[in-house]
Amino acid sequence: MSFGNLRDFIEVLKKENDLKIITAPVDPYLELAEIHRRVIDEQGPALLFTNVKGSPFPVVTNLFGTSRRVDLAFGPRPEQLMKRIIGAKDTLMPPSLKSLWRERGLLGSLSKVGLKQVPASQAPITGVSVTDNPLSRLPALTCWQEDGGPFITLPLVYTEHPVNGQGEHNLGMYRMQVFDGQTTGMHWQIQKGGGFHHHEAELRNQALPTTVFLGGPPALIASAIAPVPEHLPELLLTSLIIGGKLPVTADPHGGHRLVAEAEFAICGEVLPNVRRPEGPFGDHFGYYSLMHDFPVFQVKRMWHRKDAIYPATIVGKPRQEDYYLGEFLQRLLSPAFPMVMPGVKELWTYAESGFHSLAAAIVRESYSREALSTAFRILGEGQLRLTKFLMLTDQPVEMENFAKLLPLVLERFNPQQDLLIIGQTSHDTLDYTGHKLNHGSKAIMMGVGEPVRRLQHVYTGGPIPEVQDAAVFCPGCLVVSGAAYEKDPQLAERIAASCGAQLSEWPLVIVADDAQIAGDHTQFLWTVFTRFNPASDMFAASRVRQHHVSYELPIVIDARMKPGYPDELFPREDIVQLVSERWKQYFA
Repeated sequence: MSFGNLRDFIEVLKKENDLKIITAPVDPYLELAEIHRRVIDEQGPALLFTNVKGSPFPVVTNLFGTSRRVDLAFGPRPEQLMKRIIGAKDTLMPPSLKSLWRERGLLGSLSKVGLKQVPASQAPITGVSVTDNPLSRLPALTCWQEDGGPFITLPLVYTEHPVNGQGEHNLGMYRMQVFDGQTTGMHWQIQKGGGFHHHEAELRNQALPTTVFLGGPPALIASAIAPVPEHLPELLLTSLIIGGKLPVTADPHGGHRLVAEAEFAICGEVLPNVRRPEGPFGDHFGYYSLMHDFPVFQVKRMWHRKDAIYPATIVGKPRQEDYYLGEFLQRLLSPAFPMVMPGVKELWTYAESGFHSLAAAIVRESYSREALSTAFRILGEGQLRLTKFLMLTDQPVEMENFAKLLPLVLERFNPQQDLLIIGQTSHDTLDYTGHKLNHGSKAIMMGVGEPVRRLQHVYTGGPIPEVQDAAVFCPGCLVVSGAAYEKDPQLAERIAASCGAQLSEWPLVIVADDAQIAGDHTQFLWTVFTRFNPASDMFAASRVRQHHVSYELPIVIDARMKPGYPDELFPREDIVQLVSERWKQYFA
């Protein structure tokens, strides 16, 4: 099943008894977000708030908060079509009448991909036009108490290259802090398409025309966060997922085409060479991203449907909606990775770690060290350039299950040649472990070929000096805890230096604030990979020869909270109490 707009999807959720309508008055400041968080934690339904304080618009959240709803939103057809497209490349190259006839069904499906122009009279988005402080009417959410203000959390930001125009457009999701009725921040991080367009406009001292859509087909939302190659048009991906041409209409006042079935279209421009402090914001890493200067979006006009519904999401510690959407998009796009990167058989990034903090791939090793070449190829591709820790194997494994992948790597890992730590690299803007915005380091760990050791499943090595607790995450990986970093910054380094013989049967040792994270897959991935910078927080006995660093086991990672890291996200206690007291009112 595919949906041409948001409300058709909402109607199906109603029929499926997978949507709860909340008519009680709810405050968009903290209260709504706390309700959402509790429901998603319980794998509960989508939520439609019809009485949001200060706004005439209802708010819908948690649309994609379970795998079932994501499957309902998109169905199996997009994944099946993508596999057919990749599978047909061998039969269609070079093309022949026979091969074209054999793939006529696929070619027929592809002929439906694109955009179709509809008159404004048939485009619900042009129902209402507002120019006087239009943002003041939106129920923008403040989700965490330290947030710098209300944010638009599900914006679909459309831009075009200032020279190449429509043929080189970008649709991305970049949070927008609402400063006033006409102005927002534009959180363009490094390696983001809209930011590239703004850079090109600034070189010419031009404002960049920008249109922000809210709602529309669920496929439009998915396309905005899809990690597609830079020059692949996201609107065409939307059409492919829908299974038909995406209706667009001309803006009666000029400017970008409008997605006909969107709920809102906020039209304006991002000014050249203007920056304004934006944030803090509780983000999908599970911490507050801090205040920094970002570009400014000046709104000229807002279009919306006559009965518009405002879509929103709430981010925080995993698992949130972005986890389930990311899972779908990785399944959808994974068949294309071997075509773009021939040495890659499968690739997965881990939402539990914020996506960019950890990626893994099954690669080809047809000659010695081919995997290393493939690692560099991965780290040069699109948003994968921001990957902090990359793990590679040539063994078949269920990639989503990190506890199965890691032992395969560790039992084949040769520390003298299979760990590469690269300092002075770029970092995801939301990752503060590098101690300077957008700067950090990377690590590549490989385990290919035949096993070189048998991994331990249970720790029986006796007390470890200065360690208070120890727990096994998976065979070969031991998590230990001791003093906090502020009290003992060198603890991890001393463990690597003095406990090598005692821990030599454990290739990977994690020093954490709480060793019991080993018992929870999500908690382990989130805690470990969001709390270390490879160049400064990985330790092992080592030596340098011919400019190559070779290591000895164990490899010790210091994944404790450190000074300068942003605060972990926790809801405000009085809001927790308020929501608890009103819970029966919401769900009467």
